[in-house]
Amino acid sequence: MKLSVVIPIYNEKGTIREIYHAVQAVDIDKEIVLVDDYSTDGTREILAELAGGNTRVVLHDRNQGKGAALRTGFQNVTGDIVIIQDADLEYDPGQYHKLVQPILEGKADVVYGSRFCTGEYRRVLFFWHMVGNKFLTLLSNMMTNLNLTDMETCYKVFRREVLDGIRIEENRFGFEPEITAKIAKMDLRIYEIGISYAGRTYKEGKKIGWKDGFSALKCIVKYNLFR
Repeated sequence: MKLSVVIPIYNEKGTIREIYHAVQAVDIDKEIVLVDDYSTDGTREILAELAGGNTRVVLHDRNQGKGAALRTGFQNVTGDIVIIQDADLEYDPGQYHKLVQPILEGKADVVYGSRFCTGEYRRVLFFWHMVGNKFLTLLSNMMTNLNLTDMETCYKVFRREVLDGIRIEENRFGFEPEITAKIAKMDLRIYEIGISYAGRTYKEGKKIGWKDGFSALKCIVKYNLFR
């Protein structure tokens, strides 16, 4: 079994080395696909240093968004299992083993790492982000008839064959409700595992905002009712 770690990146000069080395430190057979979405802060120069060995770097020629970076990353994986890893330090790669376990045991096709269904540590931050997240998850669940606790989580793990059957259309953060709607229609075994979460503030580099919440709302309706 080989794990493909897809890391979408945009202006993460301050964190990319640390998260990259944290991923490399995980004792698991893996490849790392770093997709830079046209960073302008010096991130690309760091990525040039990291390329080689089990690491592939793919560069966008213009900024398109997280969904577009993931679409590019998925097209470049060769592993049996694919996991999404954000380039910041909010999610801990040390939890890969438990995230892939249900797939390795033959129980799951897709695994979501939940920040809310958890006994792990979680940094206390924005109340209204939590409310928005839970509202979007609830609405998504109503449309998909799933009972997820964290639809918007970064940590989504797939058997590669699942991704081979999905065409990603959204370029930005609408990827999360889009992929959830599409896997819900595929008669897959979906599991959820509690994860730790060390969220960051906007001063620390957080990028998602209220406009992305409205976009997610539209995507929930679009991909559940009109696709």
